[in-house]
This record gives sequence, C-alpha cells and structure tokens, in this order.
Amino acid sequence: MASPTPFCINSLSLTNFPSLDDSCHVSSHPSPYKSKGGLSRLSAALGYSWKGLKAAVRYEAAFRQELAVAAILLPFAFFLGRSAIEVLALFGSIILVLVVELLNSAVEAVADAVSLEDHPLLGRAKDLGSAAVFLAVAFAFAVWLTFIVLRLIPTT
Repeated sequence: MASPTPFCINSLSLTNFPSLDDSCHVSSHPSPYKSKGGLSRLSAALGYSWKGLKAAVRYEAAFRQELAVAAILLPFAFFLGRSAIEVLALFGSIILVLVVELLNSAVEAVADAVSLEDHPLLGRAKDLGSAAVFLAVAFAFAVWLTFIVLRLIPTT
C-alpha cells in the first residue's frame, strides 16, 4: 500500500493534512505576494480592497442586493438617529452585514476553487458562512426596528 502524499500547497487535498514530520518545507524566501511596508504597502492594500469590492459587485448577487438595501437605508439613519452615536449604530449594523457577506463570499470562492463536487466539509463551510450572514442581517434588523419603534414612541 502506497504511503499518503505529504501535504503541500501544490497537492492540496481534503484528505491530506500536515503532520509534524511532513516532508514539505516552508521556503525561507519571503513571499513575492507580501508587500514590503510603508506607503507602498498602504497603496497596495487599498488597491486590493478596491479590487475586492469591485469583484463583489460584479460577481456576487447577494452583495449587490445588500448594497442596494444599504443605499436606501443609510440616508434614513440621519432621521432615525438622535445623536452621532445612534447614527453610527445604524450605519454599523448595515456595514456589518456587508462585511460578513464579503467574508462569506470569500469562503465560498475558496471552497469552489478547491472542488465543485459535493463534499461535507465544503458544504459545512458554506453553510457556516450563510449562518453568519443570517445573524448579521437579524442583528441589523433588530437594531433598525428598535430605532424605528423608539422614534415613533413620543417621549414625555
């Protein structure tokens, strides 16, 4: 019986996991994908972030839908919030949904890159990401509902 293939980035598999005696080694050379630091690092990070946002708008229907809802709701935050902190809480709850959706989309993209076939762990990863989005949306809904109710109840 053949021994299992050692875990290497070049032989990514859902069944091969790293061990302490792994024959693959980490190169001592720095990654060409890591920036050096300073302003060039900041510039590169902003570029990657912009690229990610453009990809989310282009390829992720759920992100586009949530972005449209955000564009509609966020102006109302200035009406519902009675202080800067309240406006920030309303904004924050919507931004949280967008952030979690981006992370969920990233998990799904990686899962699809690994395999398009059904696999229980990939399915679980996608389900966990979906659950995270659900919780963020439920939280945003609760925050906005609370502010709407408080705004509609006259204070004496």
